[in-house]
Amino acid sequence: MLTIKKYAAIDIGSNAVRLLISNIIEQKGHPVKFKKSSLVRVPIRLGSDVFLNGEISEENKKRMLDTMTAFNLLMKSHKVVTYKACATSAMREADNGVEIADLISKTANIHIDIIDGEEEAAIIAATDLHSYIKEDKTYLYVDVGGGSTEFSVFHHGKTVASRSFKIGTVRLLNDIVKKETWSDLEHWIKANTKGYDKVDLIGSGGNINKIFKISGKALGKPLTYFYLTTYYNKLQTYSYEERITELELNQDRADVIIPATRIYLSAMKWSGAKDIYVPKIGLSDGIIKSVYYNTVSSVNI
Repeated sequence: MLTIKKYAAIDIGSNAVRLLISNIIEQKGHPVKFKKSSLVRVPIRLGSDVFLNGEISEENKKRMLDTMTAFNLLMKSHKVVTYKACATSAMREADNGVEIADLISKTANIHIDIIDGEEEAAIIAATDLHSYIKEDKTYLYVDVGGGSTEFSVFHHGKTVASRSFKIGTVRLLNDIVKKETWSDLEHWIKANTKGYDKVDLIGSGGNINKIFKISGKALGKPLTYFYLTTYYNKLQTYSYEERITELELNQDRADVIIPATRIYLSAMKWSGAKDIYVPKIGLSDGIIKSVYYNTVSSVNI
């Protein structure tokens, strides 16, 4: 007996808003399969408002309403049975974040949960991340977002340390990350990785996924520190316009890709990691899994 249901995850980040629709395939005698059906990404960049002005602008409030209304219609068209919408640091820090979430609930009929960094890290940990982690190795997992970056240390398959830092691509673009925050991060990484002989990085986020795709590496093979450093230096020799026209990056990727790469390289340097693995997972995948396994609440359509 085969059953297929559709679940949806909405990830409201500081750089972009995403709708992921996945098929949940259940077959008696077989493990459940999660297969991506559709992914829509809208680069609203809420963080540029919030981290500079403390609130979401009228223009982006309107864009959020339009986007959520469209997501609601898309979920109905796909016959999604249940969904969860999570908002991270931008909505969390916005003075009008709760007000906008209420407005979206009333107008677009989408309920948004504004989650903290710890819950975000826990949801990401519900992904296929553990299938990439070998029991006899030590990893530093780095999930770079627009407003914050989540870090976790895995040793012998278990999480031994985890923390969220207010260092993200949109914050860095706007030059609002304090030196003390970088120092705190450096100290935390060194303190939590110093006892291990060898540490590998696992990176997630749209920017590292893009770099991995450009590299042409086979899935499961790592990028080296040397490769990432070389690419980082190359990016900086191009202007923003040239990164769009010559490197063929999307306009909302062409600027954030540099600060994102800086975060990954810093994490590799401070942990002594020579390789970074890119499993192409993120918050949206974690939301789908968490909803299926009932570790988070969801909304039926």
